[in-house]
Amino acid sequence: MDLKSGLNEVKQELSSDEKLLEQAFHLERFFKKYKKPLIAVAVLVILAFVGYKTNNYLQTTKLEKANNALLVLQKDPKNTQALNTLKENNPKLFAIYSYFVAANSANKEALSKVPKDSKFLEDVINYHSIYYKNLSLIQKAYLLIKNGKKNDAKNILIQVPQNSAIAPVARLLLHYTITK
Repeated sequence: MDLKSGLNEVKQELSSDEKLLEQAFHLERFFKKYKKPLIAVAVLVILAFVGYKTNNYLQTTKLEKANNALLVLQKDPKNTQALNTLKENNPKLFAIYSYFVAANSANKEALSKVPKDSKFLEDVINYHSIYYKNLSLIQKAYLLIKNGKKNDAKNILIQVPQNSAIAPVARLLLHYTITK
């Protein structure tokens, strides 16, 4: 039995070696058949990876230039080179910076020149314009109360929306017109 079991083991080893050799031949045949498409796919994958990394690097560089330009502008607002760099590398940040400068200068002409290419910036500008409109209503009502025209002041204070940031002030003034 010992000789028989030895022969069986040798046969099994040979059959497993044959299977391995057969799989290697199948793999070689597959590679020969699809050699060009496989190389093309590999090249495309490498090119896509290199393109992605290059684009990522360029975007990061542009953002760093824009951030550095903004830092320079915070120290020296009249630096035209930094302003142009910011405008070229990050137009949205340039628009926000322009709005910030125009709003702080309280110059209507400067506010009208602010580029409005960003939805966020449009929302900020709309919010501020509504806020200042409501603030002017409260100022008018205060002057009317001061001059003794409480009914006119009430009509103006009612125009301030309840969801406004200065609605509590309007409610206080309205209450003041009722109590006095």
